[in-house]
Amino acid sequence: MCLAVPSKIIQINDMIAKVDVDGVIRETSIMLIDDPKIGDYVIVHAGFAISKVDEDAALQTLEDMRTILANESDHTPDN
Repeated sequence: MCLAVPSKIIQINDMIAKVDVDGVIRETSIMLIDDPKIGDYVIVHAGFAISKVDEDAALQTLEDMRTILANESDHTPDN
């Protein structure tokens, strides 16, 4: 299973971008998307940005993921 997490482009150098994945910085190829710009949110798969995503949708997705992860950790049985 693959989970797509919105990533914000923070730097571009040729066809490689540094993206912020909710606080984690990674490098990704941007050769597959049209007109990438710093500040764009993209979906990354296997090291390639495969599509742009609307900023509002990206921020809501990240918030929803944080909420789900927080709820899961609250319901984890003690070992």
